[in-house]
Amino acid sequence: MTVHPPAVGHCDELLDALGQFRASAHITERWGSRLADVLCAGGRLLAAGNGGSAAQAQHLTAELVGRYRDDRPPFSAIALHADTSSTTAIANDYGVDEVFARQVRAHGRPGDVLMLLSTSGASANLLSAADAARASGLHVWALTGPAPNPLTAGSDEALCVEATSAATVQELHLVAVHMVCAAFDAEVERRTA
Repeated sequence: MTVHPPAVGHCDELLDALGQFRASAHITERWGSRLADVLCAGGRLLAAGNGGSAAQAQHLTAELVGRYRDDRPPFSAIALHADTSSTTAIANDYGVDEVFARQVRAHGRPGDVLMLLSTSGASANLLSAADAARASGLHVWALTGPAPNPLTAGSDEALCVEATSAATVQELHLVAVHMVCAAFDAEVERRTA
């Protein structure tokens, strides 16, 4: 039996997971197109995650407010964790489980999209945010690790990455973010051509 160094093993795991993930490309295409419907009509994307998933959520919103590849108008997208004064005040006054839910109630409008990123799919603050979003009429999309998990059950749609390590899940979440952005930009360009 051949033993591979950890770096090679990581690449092998990523390659295996990417092969399975490729079958989910149609979900990212649909999300990009539906996001164009919402944002072109003046709606907004709210995004949240914890730790590395927060970084991925912020990456997504930056691509929409700024640009992904080509120049285009900016669109409304907010990474809920990025407002540190709000998140710390809410955590202090209402508890950590309400950090994102309270912001969803403040910023979300019926028809908007809330995208939640989680390697475990079990973070209590994201589950509370999903509940708040559904109660407020938002569409809830989840990018998670392996299914089943509570967040997929609490979302309208989910894209689950089948991988054994959180690092590989996060790497494929970045791939998903870029695929959603590419599909979004293609749909925006189609509408303005």
